[in-house]
Amino acid sequence: MTTYTAIRYELDDGLATITMNRPDVHNAMNDAMRRELTQVFTEIAVSDDVRVVLVTGAGERAFSAGADIREFVDVPSLAHYREQRRRLDFRQAMDRCPQPIIAAIRGYAFGGGLEMALACDIRVAGDDAKLGLTEIDLAIIPGGGGTQRLPRLLGRGKALEMILTGARIGADEALRIGLVERVVPAGDVQKAALELARTIASKAPIALRYAKEAVVKGLELPLADGLRLEGDLSALLRSTEDRVEGARAFLEKRKPRWTGR
Repeated sequence: MTTYTAIRYELDDGLATITMNRPDVHNAMNDAMRRELTQVFTEIAVSDDVRVVLVTGAGERAFSAGADIREFVDVPSLAHYREQRRRLDFRQAMDRCPQPIIAAIRGYAFGGGLEMALACDIRVAGDDAKLGLTEIDLAIIPGGGGTQRLPRLLGRGKALEMILTGARIGADEALRIGLVERVVPAGDVQKAALELARTIASKAPIALRYAKEAVVKGLELPLADGLRLEGDLSALLRSTEDRVEGARAFLEKRKPRWTGR
C-alpha cells in the first residue's frame, strides 16, 4: 500500500476517500500534495474496486485554501514551472476517472482548492464554506482549470465577475448560483457526503461509469452527437449481466447483487 504524507487515502466497500491532509496550513497545496493527488487519481482511474470517490480536507477550517503561497516567493524559469505543473496536474488525472467524484467542502475553498472542487462531479458544502477563485489578488489568474470549468458551470458573466474580483462567496450564494449542489450544517458535511457517496456506490458499477461518461462527454458534443453517445452507451448496458440481475432483483423484490459484468 502506498504511503502518503500530504494526503490520506482509504478504500471501503467501493468508496474511496481522499483527504487533503495539511490542516495546519488550511490544506494548502504544495508539490508533495500535487504529486500524491496525481498518483492516487491515476491509480483510481484504472481500479475496478473503486465505484465512487469522495474528496475532503482535514480539520474543520478548510477544504483547501489553494496553493501554498510560500512556493510563490522564488520565481522559477518559465520552462521549469510549465514542466513541473504538467507533471503534477492532478486535475487531468481526475478528468480521466470514470468514477463519480464528490467534494465535501467545509470552510475555505479558495484558488486551487475551489479548482479541485470544480474538477469533482458533485459538491456538498457546509454552511460555513467560503468559496472563490482569488488568484487575481496575487497578480495571476486561475491555472488549474478555473477559467474553463467555472464558466461552463455558471455561465460567462458570473464566472468573470468571480474571477476578476476575486470574490469570496458564502455557501448559500454558491448554492443559489449553482456552484454547489447541496448545503448542509457545517458539522454534517462529511455525513451528508458519505451518505450520498454510499447511495451512488450501491448502484451497478458499469452503469455508474457510463452515466458519467454520457453526461461529461456529452456536454462537449453537439446535441445530436451527444444523443448518439447516449444511445450507444445505453445499448451496451443492455448486454451486461448486471442489467439482467437488476431486472430479476426488481421482480423478486430483493436487493440486486452487482458483479460489475
